Amino acid sequence: MIFKRKACLFSLALLQLWSIPIMASDKLGQGPLKSEPVGAGDFLQMIFGLLLVLGVIFGMAWFIRRLGTFQQVSHGALRILGGLSVGQRERIVLVQVGEEQLLIGLAPGQIRTLHVLDKAVAANSPNVGQHNSFAERLQSALKGKTKL
Repeated sequence: MIFKRKACLFSLALLQLWSIPIMASDKLGQGPLKSEPVGAGDFLQMIFGLLLVLGVIFGMAWFIRRLGTFQQVSHGALRILGGLSVGQRERIVLVQVGEEQLLIGLAPGQIRTLHVLDKAVAANSPNVGQHNSFAERLQSALKGKTKL
């Protein structure tokens, strides 16, 4: 309750301090706003500022992607063949390292090898990659093949 009262008093004091320049400009005969309409120069300045901000955003996105921080596809010898969520924060993942396939358990703070597969599971097996990614499902839905 005391915090709310202090916050209310602080906001009232801030509002009064903010209104001092407006009251001073009224005494000099100037309004708080410009009296002339918005001209083409103001409009071009606003458009240029917007394009500059959008350019900075897209430039940073390009730079981050170019830097490789958010690399989605692995180009090395390590591939994730499939995964299954077994809890809120636990997963089982099938990983291929070179010619060897490993079944790995992932939990917060730990990674454990559950099994090293003697016989490799084929990538076109119905058990591996059974659930398509959202992008694949969206593409097939847009083509009219299936429903989401």
